[in-house]
Amino acid sequence: MASQSLEKQKHEKRLNEHLKIFPGYVKEYVQSQKRKNRSPSTLLGYIHEYKRFFLYLKEQGIATQSEIKDIPYTVLEKLPKDDMEFYIDYLREEDIEVRKNVFKKRSVAAVNRNISALTSLFNYLTTQTENEDGECYFYRNVMSKIALIDGKETASRRSAAMSSKILHDDSITEFLNFVRFEYEKNIDGPQKARFKKNKERDVAILSIFLGAGLRVSEIASLSLDSINYNDFQIDVVRKGDKEDTVEILPEALEDLRAYLRIRNQKYKATENDYYIFVTNYQGTVKPMSVRTIQNLVERYTKAFNQGQRALSPHKLRHSFAGEHLKRSGGNIVLLRDQLGHNSIETTSLYTNLDRKEHKKVMQNISKSRKSTD
Repeated sequence: MASQSLEKQKHEKRLNEHLKIFPGYVKEYVQSQKRKNRSPSTLLGYIHEYKRFFLYLKEQGIATQSEIKDIPYTVLEKLPKDDMEFYIDYLREEDIEVRKNVFKKRSVAAVNRNISALTSLFNYLTTQTENEDGECYFYRNVMSKIALIDGKETASRRSAAMSSKILHDDSITEFLNFVRFEYEKNIDGPQKARFKKNKERDVAILSIFLGAGLRVSEIASLSLDSINYNDFQIDVVRKGDKEDTVEILPEALEDLRAYLRIRNQKYKATENDYYIFVTNYQGTVKPMSVRTIQNLVERYTKAFNQGQRALSPHKLRHSFAGEHLKRSGGNIVLLRDQLGHNSIETTSLYTNLDRKEHKKVMQNISKSRKSTD
């Protein structure tokens, strides 16, 4: 099994590049988090938040240094609560251009990610650092006065929104059969040639999403020695490089077999090409990136929905989770283990996914009441 996921390797490299523009105390923070086995993916997200924060300090004249790396921690130590609240307001109110002349506001979740990132940094600086006198760099922690924003949305409401954006029951089989048999009828030329070359590979990827509920990074990191054909299991590398074994549907495993039978011939790969899912560009075999997998999922799901709505890889994972929970009789512990969640609270979101079941219950209640009239 891979000791480090492909995605982690890429994020580690990008993290180290981004760190070059930051002050030493931010680099110390990142190193301390690495010792705690914090994932490079999470830290890379934090670094993006820190860059936005430091640029804001410069733009507002709170930090007068010309370079981010020269901003001393005393600026953070003396930062008034009002200025931090103004920054949070800025995050909430900034117009973000998602495409030409189309703008939106940041979600509550996005703002809260920024608050959490800054809280983690300030907590480190005020409790875990040590100067030459054996004292923390400073003790005044303005982030201890800043609370996360209440999204004011129940788990049921979040699940209802999610339920409208995933595949249910028969539509899962319909989607896979659409890619197998119908998709190529609506394309031609170079696009059709590319599809025919990649058909077995792409079907295998989609089938694993819907047959095992893996994350996109986990699929990108699958290795040739990770498949147990006899027990219908896959070894995966979870977040934090945790090694795990999950179940996979026999039909998904068969789709994977079909791809592996043509993998080496079509992509000029060998058994030394460690990762299962590869692409071939100008004669060079490369493992598929997370972005490439995301793009193919969105392309096929948008075509399936007749151009109306594309689904992300995460929505396919949600689709599997909803069906798994329903077929297992609501066994949330089994689902937690299959999805690789750290807590049952995270998995509990899926208990409200199937709105059809809710409607059936409500209809039964209504029928019962009418029968007693």
